[in-house]
Amino acid sequence: MLTGKQKRYLRGRAATIKATLQMGKDGLTETFTEELKAALERDELVKVSVNKTSPMGVKEAAESCATGSESALVQIIGRKLVLYKRSEENPVIVLPE
Repeated sequence: MLTGKQKRYLRGRAATIKATLQMGKDGLTETFTEELKAALERDELVKVSVNKTSPMGVKEAAESCATGSESALVQIIGRKLVLYKRSEENPVIVLPE
């Protein structure tokens, strides 16, 4: 669970990155979930864009992505969501206490 201070820090870092993945008309598929897990392991902080053609709403997609990838939801901005998961092999982001 992230604290408010940690979420603020991650939101600041996420402001400069572009959307890594796009959720399209197929919604949350097994392939999408595997790609999301790989991106989180590689980058730790991932921005996902939810297209208008997606069968899921943004909040529903955010909850599903977070539970499916075992990550923490940092922020929802419009149709974009930011997820964080500490890398097990190569942690890069150091969170404030």
